[in-house]
Amino acid sequence: MRRTGWILLVLFVFSIPWEYSLDIGAPFGNVARILGVLSLLVAVPAVLQEGRFRRVSALHWLTIAFYLWQCCTLFWTVAPTETLFHLRAFAQEMMLVWLVWEFVDTVADLQVLLRAWLAGSWLLMALTILGFISSARLTPEQVRFAAIGQDPNDVARLLVFGFPIAVITAEDASKQVQRILRLAYLPASFAAILLTASRSGLLLGVAALTGCGIAAFRWHSKALMVATASVVLAAAGILGLAPTGTLYRLGTATEAREYGDLNQRVNIWSAGLRAFESAPMIGHGAGSFVSASKVAPEDTAHNTTLSTLVEGGLCGLSLSVAIIVLAVRAILKSEAPLRFGLSLLMLLWVVSSLTGTLWENRTTWLLIGVAAASGRIAQVSEGTAIDGDQSRVPSCKGSGSPALV
Repeated sequence: MRRTGWILLVLFVFSIPWEYSLDIGAPFGNVARILGVLSLLVAVPAVLQEGRFRRVSALHWLTIAFYLWQCCTLFWTVAPTETLFHLRAFAQEMMLVWLVWEFVDTVADLQVLLRAWLAGSWLLMALTILGFISSARLTPEQVRFAAIGQDPNDVARLLVFGFPIAVITAEDASKQVQRILRLAYLPASFAAILLTASRSGLLLGVAALTGCGIAAFRWHSKALMVATASVVLAAAGILGLAPTGTLYRLGTATEAREYGDLNQRVNIWSAGLRAFESAPMIGHGAGSFVSASKVAPEDTAHNTTLSTLVEGGLCGLSLSVAIIVLAVRAILKSEAPLRFGLSLLMLLWVVSSLTGTLWENRTTWLLIGVAAASGRIAQVSEGTAIDGDQSRVPSCKGSGSPALV
């Protein structure tokens, strides 16, 4: 049963980048939700069958405390329906931290999960390009393209997150073909990011490629030159095919800053700050940003910190910051090149959180779970004690673990 739980976890991670492209609808939801529920339903009996589990760390206790605080906000929320909805969503997303912690025993297991993450990002990239091919012919006036069911800004961010993962898994590849295939993600996904016409995604992508270039230069200088040329060629090719409006939008990446409103985000942030001032300690309730800030229903906070402040107050923000600090601490304990790649990925997450609401997102909790597991594995391999770790029975995954290229 434990092996079944492992396979479901790998599939769960694979589905996260493109989850909204396959939504069955109520009551089942999207593919990631279905696989997540199945993973949990198998994981719990598997642990009970073994009769022992890996004792959780301080990071996990903080995650539980954060969720319980979100539950407490139900007593004073200004949007009870939204709070109940978001509490259910938080539970489905936070369980990733425990699932990764419980089922990842070795560096090899961690690499399998990262390859699954990269494979899901590959599929998201392919769906985005397919969306461009189909939409450009049917709706010539369209300038932004994304995988079906996905928001262009979210697609760009998720594709950027795949850059450091591609470098990590390429370094671990045992065959040249595997290394080339994983590094090919960089030019292919950068081309897809350009198709989304996401200005923040473009800037984030350039920063991510720079960080990946530093890593590649340290390990494979020739690979860096090939990858750079590939990115330039892919960008030139896709820009030659994209509508003029796509190029124009990308060319105005600094325009919102010059006008001073950051594409209306400043107005939203001002409304959010006013809402925070009326309930600074305990917030207005999980998922209540729109109601508390009195902004348009389709708006979001466009800032993870502000969203947490308005919904959970300073108490909620303190818990969330503590979780990130412990995740960073775990990453710094991991071994290179995993440490460099995960550090870059966490940095990209932090930068993305400045203009996006990422706390209630499966990718966020997957990153936190991977960070916690990587730190534990590094310390165990060094033969040192780690807070919250407990000896395990031998892994039943064996050599037949799913391996995604």
